[in-house]
Amino acid sequence: MDLFDAIRARRTTNGPFADRPIDQDDLKQILAMAACAPSHFNSQPWRFVVVQDAGLRQQIADIAGDSMRQLMAGGRFWQRYKKYFRFSQKEIDERGDGIYIDNIPGVLKPFAKYIFTERGGEMMNRFQVPKVLGKDARKLVAGSPLLLGITLDRSEYTPDDLSGMYSLISLGAVMQTIWLTATALGMGMQFISTPMEVEGQWQRIVDLLHIPAEHDLVVLYRLGYLSSDARRPTIDWTSSQRKRTAALAYNNTWDIPLEI
Repeated sequence: MDLFDAIRARRTTNGPFADRPIDQDDLKQILAMAACAPSHFNSQPWRFVVVQDAGLRQQIADIAGDSMRQLMAGGRFWQRYKKYFRFSQKEIDERGDGIYIDNIPGVLKPFAKYIFTERGGEMMNRFQVPKVLGKDARKLVAGSPLLLGITLDRSEYTPDDLSGMYSLISLGAVMQTIWLTATALGMGMQFISTPMEVEGQWQRIVDLLHIPAEHDLVVLYRLGYLSSDARRPTIDWTSSQRKRTAALAYNNTWDIPLEI
């Protein structure tokens, strides 16, 4: 795949992957390309934990599913991220950002915009939405043929030092490199984020993966081959819209939009 095509085609995969193990040549290619990413003084502070064992993937899936359930039931997710949610094409056209919740059970559609209120949260719990989403998350992670953790060396990744910022910049380069390589290979990718948002859950994954104290597990992804007939999750969204260049870039000074 052409690089420009891969950049345009790259998407977060919310649904299940094809029931197919990862070709080891493809895995080798992903890691080889990741290793080419730039880093401060060529420090290469990242390390990769490749999880293909079904039993270990299931244990992580259980943590992810339980985290999703807790996060949704407590209402923290909706309150923390409500500014990113869009519920109509009109909002998408006007804003050009966020995520468009376009797939939701019919019984919930009349209440979609009220999930950010206290009564809305109560209603979601009454309809057992947290339980449904937790079950979906568990199935998605367990059914992913590859989980990929990325760590940063704590001697480089220090929050109060410039090296910490440089490490995060290089991590971003690694993540994009992996994502574009996976896209070119016909694979999808999704960040497993909910365990980071529930106290103690991320540490459970760190312990499962035997991450040494000298390294910090910063991100965890699920990967697999894309399936044309994959069923969408119970509640799902799209995020392909992008702002115009003129809304993102400036010509010489901040007060002049770059029109190209």
